[in-house]
Amino acid sequence: MHSALEQKYHRIQKQLIAGVIALVGVALIGTLWYCLVEKWPLLDAVYMTVITLASVGFGETHPLSDRGRLFTICLILMGVISIGYIVNRFTEALIQGYFQEGLRLRQQRRSMDSLSQHYIICGFGRMGRQTAAEFQAEEIPFVAIDSDLASIQLAQDLGYVAIQADATLDVTLLRVGIERAVCLVAALPSDAENLYTILSAKTLNPKVRAIARANTEEATQKLQRAGADAVVSPYITGGRRLAAAALRPQVMDFVDGILSGTGRAFYMEEFLIDSETFSHIGQTLRDAKLRSRTGALVLAIRRADGNLIGGPTADTHLMEGDKLICMGTPEQLRQLNQILSPLHSQSLRLPKHI
Repeated sequence: MHSALEQKYHRIQKQLIAGVIALVGVALIGTLWYCLVEKWPLLDAVYMTVITLASVGFGETHPLSDRGRLFTICLILMGVISIGYIVNRFTEALIQGYFQEGLRLRQQRRSMDSLSQHYIICGFGRMGRQTAAEFQAEEIPFVAIDSDLASIQLAQDLGYVAIQADATLDVTLLRVGIERAVCLVAALPSDAENLYTILSAKTLNPKVRAIARANTEEATQKLQRAGADAVVSPYITGGRRLAAAALRPQVMDFVDGILSGTGRAFYMEEFLIDSETFSHIGQTLRDAKLRSRTGALVLAIRRADGNLIGGPTADTHLMEGDKLICMGTPEQLRQLNQILSPLHSQSLRLPKHI
């Protein structure tokens, strides 16, 4: 689905093309008449047609019969109508700013085509805006989709790449490069819309990580069955955070500072262990010496089979496919990234000024 302004731009574009085709057709009819009926040379026929349509007031190239003069009158009228139509459409496009819209659409299309390993935010409501702000802070490439024009204009005013469209449609997801995306966040207000979006995304790109918003527990289960890798309910999560803030305020302050605070001293990051880049697979954390070499703390290990090991000890073995959940300063995490994945050391997104 295209925005109203985009639809008007395409309509004006088609009308201008139709006007030009009509004018060329009128010129071709005039040339053929003078050439075939009046028996004039081709150059004279073209010349007579051009000066007639341009209404410059030149005389006849060759004497015309009454029939030829009647045709010339008709040719002038057809030319005036065609040129007037083109001028009218061009003036409207100029006044309404459709040419600027066309330039913006071409720039947007180039931006979409250049996106790779990016994130897609479906829905630019309160949750979508907060997600976009976090992505922007982490310097993660993303594109936002929303059917509401005001929301998209707000996103564009903030400097985000955003389009007005229906995120539940396959054509929309293909337009924003779902086949090249790393992750999709379905933050639409309706559970049904989020469900359709997840189904479409997983069909078009089974490897994409899909995160969905859910308003009810029933919707959470349905979204998980549809293929969502993670489902977040703002009401359930918000309730748990309220309780935690009341019961364990210092813990919540510390966690919030790590995950979403400003001016952070510590960060949390996850690292995937790959045998192609890490030579210590099968060894223990003690043997790998990750803590002594970097200073970063391994908080947990998620095994490839989904088993979570919280607070791993020095005797915990590192296995292929493990995901290490670590905490440390930006410099400590960069050093850890160099050890675990030296070929992808630039993929760690932490503030450059720290």
